[in-house]
Amino acid sequence: MNNKVPLTKVGADKLNEELRELKSVRRPRVIQAIAEAREHGDLKENAEYHAAREEQGFIEGRVKDIEGKLSNAQIIDIASMKDTGRVIFGTTVVIYDEDADKEITYQIVGEDEADIKAGKISVSSPVAMALIGKEADDVVVVNAPNGDKEYEIVEVKYI
Repeated sequence: MNNKVPLTKVGADKLNEELRELKSVRRPRVIQAIAEAREHGDLKENAEYHAAREEQGFIEGRVKDIEGKLSNAQIIDIASMKDTGRVIFGTTVVIYDEDADKEITYQIVGEDEADIKAGKISVSSPVAMALIGKEADDVVVVNAPNGDKEYEIVEVKYI
């Protein structure tokens, strides 16, 4: 059974950078803070010690979380794939919303990378699921909470 979770190359690079920062910068800094707080004596009433221990717990949890995500990731570099013109994971899609009379650009990304303000939608979102497998000039219908929305695919980019 394949439990791989799709992740764009950019998303994987960001996670790797955060992991490097946590391991090489923040972890040593918090270890030093704990050592300094211990030198102040009584740990029961030492706020610096407790704050540093709490931060250490957060850092270690985040390291495990990122390592788990990366170990289960299927990293997809859309720029290196053959452009078939079809919408697939990682593609950037320009769609036309007739109701709003405007074009919207989305990149289809993994769950953890989704950021609607940055134009990145989750592969499991209703819009992405409607777009996958389609190509330019196709019309898709998305079942939205306030009724069906219709979009025309203007362009599919493998960037």
